[in-house]
Amino acid sequence: MATFNRLSAYKETRIKTASGGKLILMIYDEAIRQLNIAQEDLENDSYKLDNVSNSIIKAQDLITELIVSLDFDKGGEIASSLFSLYMFFNQQLMDANFNKDIELLKKVRTYLTDLRSAWTEVVGKAGVSTGLGGRTGGINIAG
Repeated sequence: MATFNRLSAYKETRIKTASGGKLILMIYDEAIRQLNIAQEDLENDSYKLDNVSNSIIKAQDLITELIVSLDFDKGGEIASSLFSLYMFFNQQLMDANFNKDIELLKKVRTYLTDLRSAWTEVVGKAGVSTGLGGRTGGINIAG
């Protein structure tokens, strides 16, 4: 139990001290991880449908956190485009969860992976704003 508490404390500290761009990457990473878990459970035909549903809902929550982080004043057309994409992803995930559709999960995961790669480039460039505008949401990605 002590090891779990230390790991949890480490994750929480890592998140609290991350820059805005790094935090966005962490959200993408966790959303992709949750979709991988859901896909694996569906592919293994393990009948863990409650686990599949929970993983998809967690991914939706993370995507919602990405929506909340958008700054439409500074982000302009890019923020609007990301908003539309994120809303599309959440709709696709709702459909995937209802129908237990692996192909929809794969599609959204592919898009998230591509966007994550783009964010990696943005975060890697010094002095580039993340478009967060200082706002943070309330989702717990520490586990």
